[in-house]
Amino acid sequence: MQLFLSTFQNKIDKKGRVSVPASFRAVLSEQAFQGIVVFRSLTLQAIEGFSMARMEKLSQDLDQLDVFSQDYEDWTASIFADSHQLPFDSEGRVQLPEFFCTYAGITDVVAFIGRGKSFQLWNPSTFLDYQNSARNRLKNKEHGLRAMV
Repeated sequence: MQLFLSTFQNKIDKKGRVSVPASFRAVLSEQAFQGIVVFRSLTLQAIEGFSMARMEKLSQDLDQLDVFSQDYEDWTASIFADSHQLPFDSEGRVQLPEFFCTYAGITDVVAFIGRGKSFQLWNPSTFLDYQNSARNRLKNKEHGLRAMV
């Protein structure tokens, strides 16, 4: 399985289009849907980015819940109802909905943040602040990555 790695900053053009990093497109190239799926993060001022296959996996995982439960209703209303499929154009760009950009504070540049099986879209300076805080939190923990391996 290929992973979404690294951080890239790309400019948004006047029509709201942005080029998805080539390495991210390479991960997505074997997918039936040629594009990305995005929704507002539930916990951060960012946009979550998934492949359609990852969304299908999430749907299967949610099928383990009672479809009439409040948890199921909350998850589907918060993720699937909020999701947008953004197809690639001939140049590997997607059109970012203004609503999502406003939510994440994205204006003229977007940071694509690799997260392994998924990625996020951030305002670059907001992400830098978040990343520095995350690194500091990890430095202050007694156990590190070795405990997870």
